[in-house]
Amino acid sequence: MKVLVIGGGGREHAIIKKLLESPKVTEIYAAPGNGGISKDAVCVDIKAVDVRAMVAFAVEKAIDFAVIAPDDPLVLGMADAMAEKGIRCFGPDKAAARIEGSKVFSKSLMKRYGIPTAAYESFSRIEDAREYVQKAVYPLWIKADGLALGKGAIQAPDVDAALGILERLMVDKVFGESGSRVVIEEHMSGPEVTVLAFSDGRIIRPMISSMDYKRVFDGDMGANTGGMGAIAPNPHYTDDLARRCMDEIFLPTIRALESEGCPFSGCLYFGLMLTPSGPKVIEYNCRFGDPEAQVVLSLLETDLLEIMLAVCGGTLADIDIRWKPGAAACVVVASGGYPGNYETGRPISGLDGRGGANGVTVYHAGTKWDGAGFVTSGGRVLGVTAAAETLESALEAAYSGVRNIAFEGGHYRKDIGGRPRQG
Repeated sequence: MKVLVIGGGGREHAIIKKLLESPKVTEIYAAPGNGGISKDAVCVDIKAVDVRAMVAFAVEKAIDFAVIAPDDPLVLGMADAMAEKGIRCFGPDKAAARIEGSKVFSKSLMKRYGIPTAAYESFSRIEDAREYVQKAVYPLWIKADGLALGKGAIQAPDVDAALGILERLMVDKVFGESGSRVVIEEHMSGPEVTVLAFSDGRIIRPMISSMDYKRVFDGDMGANTGGMGAIAPNPHYTDDLARRCMDEIFLPTIRALESEGCPFSGCLYFGLMLTPSGPKVIEYNCRFGDPEAQVVLSLLETDLLEIMLAVCGGTLADIDIRWKPGAAACVVVASGGYPGNYETGRPISGLDGRGGANGVTVYHAGTKWDGAGFVTSGGRVLGVTAAAETLESALEAAYSGVRNIAFEGGHYRKDIGGRPRQG
């Protein structure tokens, strides 16, 4: 089968490497891909959000199956456009992708169907939002309604901070039209858990749990990022909690979307908070998380293409999804200045000619191949990942790999997995 994977980051590289394990895959295209991905797939210079050009390319190349990995093209309706041309694809249609594309939609869905989440109010007029935060209990969270590269949720410790955040989102439009509406939520406390799940619209099959590290610096300090590392499984997520989440969150969500006339087919991301009163939903995403996909897919034993085909065909109930024992860890190496301004074009040392390194898997997120070697081309550059019998062994292997890779200004957290490590 000829497969097209849409996107160009570490998540897409992880998906491609796992798909290459399938005997059914004969060729993989990636659009736009990146330097590391170019060693595993044929990269095509089409932006992930260019729906018309992407569909035209898929038709021209007679693509058998497309995997739409990022949120933007899903929210724009790329899955719908592919379906119109008869191209099977993995990823929800535009209506179902609203679960990530609009926080107002997802929060109101949870409220209607009794799915546990933080108390909230939504606003489209800044005057009303300002009045609300003057009387609110702090800290609280202010979230842009639409997509914001994973940076649209901002904590406000007091009323002055809240007013400033509202100004940036709704007036200055730092996230464009995504901030035209906002959701203001109560603060929840407790360990965070990510659970990715396959769904064909009726059946849901949760994957191994994971923990993502969003803050840029050790000790969960500094600005939020797209993710500086991850581990799987999440040590806080017990079998009892998994059963409770299935009954109270996972199944109710799938049934709610089906009842709303927008059944979800693809990978549904559950961002959960384990509060003192039980697990609650922080957010939904309509695709694999990044870097959660890197660790979770490292532990997948079943053929990923077979699972995706079953999701697309509505036969997920017939697939036995198996997982490898042990644990996985991913450490992200980022450009200097990330998540703020950063420079690109820095040569990367420590990688072999295919972008890998001994003993670990290196997923490329922001690299380019310049003909002589790999150079940086993004904020998050590499996701150095290892799987082992224990989490401790996986972390040691991942950090050993990181220490052998270098580029000017590169930085990474030394406490992924919970314990500071030598860098």
